[in-house]
Amino acid sequence: MDTGTHIVMGIGLGGLATLDPVIAQDPLTTQVVLIGTIIGSNAPDFDTILKLKNNAVYLRNHRGITHSIPAVVLWPLLIVGGLELFFPGANMLHAWLWTFLSVFLHVFVDIFNSYGTQALHPFSKKWIAHGMINIFDPFIFFAHIVGFILWYQGFDPGYTFLTIYIVLIGYYIWRYLAKRQTIKMVKEEVPDATKVIVCPTIRWGQKHVAVMSPGQFHVIEVKHEKLTIHDEYERKPVPKNPIIDEAVKDSNLAAFLSFSPVYRWEVEEDKEENGYEVRFIDLRYRSKGHYPFVAVVKLDEELNITSSFTGWVYSEKTLRRKLDVATTN
Repeated sequence: MDTGTHIVMGIGLGGLATLDPVIAQDPLTTQVVLIGTIIGSNAPDFDTILKLKNNAVYLRNHRGITHSIPAVVLWPLLIVGGLELFFPGANMLHAWLWTFLSVFLHVFVDIFNSYGTQALHPFSKKWIAHGMINIFDPFIFFAHIVGFILWYQGFDPGYTFLTIYIVLIGYYIWRYLAKRQTIKMVKEEVPDATKVIVCPTIRWGQKHVAVMSPGQFHVIEVKHEKLTIHDEYERKPVPKNPIIDEAVKDSNLAAFLSFSPVYRWEVEEDKEENGYEVRFIDLRYRSKGHYPFVAVVKLDEELNITSSFTGWVYSEKTLRRKLDVATTN
């Protein structure tokens, strides 16, 4: 989920925690729990700082080890251990329990969008992405805002957020059923589909779908009950040749390949610069006829890498500028 949603979920869990009798009877512990749930609900995303290094490092590591099984245990210990220095006398056991819940829920809700997490790390580096909820879901976010308004108006925060979370459980079940219906529609249209990847948008009734069949990739939009196939590409295995072999050594392309489950590739001769351009294009995120998530590697005629880029880019002009910057660096 996005940072804003994680923040409101942390506050909401702090309100829910007032149902705990130990917390309800101790204002100091209530304060510690609220701080702990807010920090805990955002702690796994502290790896966003890796963006300051480069996109390749960020892609390889974001939602990786910081969202792993050991991290879910360690984050609450670090957070509550730090809070104990500033709030001696609070009930740290209950603070740890609610902070643990906030960290766990952060990782748990992240597996339901199309980006996913490596939640089973270190036992598995597989990305778990169920494709049911958009990164930002207005219903989830504004349900919390309604809860905060009711809390401010004097409603009991514990029962208010208990009600909201029961509603949200029902919402997740509905989105799961909606995803199943989408997959059913897609398989009726592409009966030989071997893999269907659903990417929900901010609109409930609209989804982007990338489909693999034995010989093709299909890029589909499902809008309410209408299915539209936008693009179809021949599914060609990545060849073994000197150009590709050199390109995949680049850290940007390697990071892209470690993350993207469905992509097509292109190799073009660059006559202006006497070299080659290798491009890998993620098919999950079609937007206005454009595929914004890419990895591009430029090589000279001797197959030395001259520049590369991976990440989100929404125009060819912007991509050229980023490649030029990579060349100068």
